[in-house]
Amino acid sequence: MIAAPTADAPTRAAPLIDPFARAIRYLRVSVTDRCDLRCVYCMAEKMTFLPRKELLTLEELERLCGSFIRLGVKKLRITGGEPLVRRDVLDLIRGLGARVEAGELEELTLTTNATQLARHAEALAAAGVRRINVSLDSLDPATFAKVTRGGDLKQVMAGLEAARAVGIHLKINVVALKGINDGEVHDLVAWAGREGHDLAFIEVMPLGELGGLERLDQYWPLSEVRRELATRWTLQDTLYRTGGPARYVDVAETGRRIGFITPLTHNFCESCNRVRLTCTGQLYMCLGQEDSADLRAPLRAGASEAELEDAIRAAIARKPKGHDFIYERRGQAPALSRHMSVTGG
Repeated sequence: MIAAPTADAPTRAAPLIDPFARAIRYLRVSVTDRCDLRCVYCMAEKMTFLPRKELLTLEELERLCGSFIRLGVKKLRITGGEPLVRRDVLDLIRGLGARVEAGELEELTLTTNATQLARHAEALAAAGVRRINVSLDSLDPATFAKVTRGGDLKQVMAGLEAARAVGIHLKINVVALKGINDGEVHDLVAWAGREGHDLAFIEVMPLGELGGLERLDQYWPLSEVRRELATRWTLQDTLYRTGGPARYVDVAETGRRIGFITPLTHNFCESCNRVRLTCTGQLYMCLGQEDSADLRAPLRAGASEAELEDAIRAAIARKPKGHDFIYERRGQAPALSRHMSVTGG
């Protein structure tokens, strides 16, 4: 764990402000590019993963997170690939959870596919994780296996139950996939309502080659999803926000919320307060742009805390106003060559 600041050292540096006056308060940290599933919108079926020596150690990841926290980041999300497949990742989560307990960090969350959640839920709750986002695109075992290329839905459901048993709040993220799960949206809303989970639908994003799959064939605009939902459910607009990209509605019949994350049909860039750190130490200021800053090099060259902070500030000074995810302009090719699993979900 990172040592606490001494009495003589400042506990906060000047906050991170990007060129468009947005305060950067949210960091998503990928701890691995590996995953135990192969979701059709996220990875190719046969992936080449990074050599382990290229990955930051857990100690290096914790040090960089500490730098961001000093610079004003208040919310931190652990992602992957699948973060819970990384060996000893709970050591990192416990160290960051101590920052929440100390009041330096407001929230520590996790995005997972829930395959490993049954055996880790209790430890996550003990470390201070109170909310988890779970990627779950189908309630039908056969469809789930198709989307994930072989995943076991029972294993995921056991993970959800274990998390709920220890008091972790769950939000279910569903990627809307035309011709795959488009017949399940009403079932998903009803199930989430019964189980007490919030739900978010996400447009499939043009990231990475998928090994012969036609990405445009997967794309289902959320404007159409919302119209379909409105044929059965009473959707009430709300001002509720989490600081993330979702626009929410309340569902009168279930008492739960539905979020719509629309990077293509209606982007959310004007309020973007987040950046992404990959497992190799690359800082992406925008999910939809290729520009990144290498923080691993100065870290491994023995940079001081001040030098790391300078490198982070220089990167934030390049944060763009927004992304440019547009299928129609780019045709079938991905907008960006990297897979989602590399950048972090």
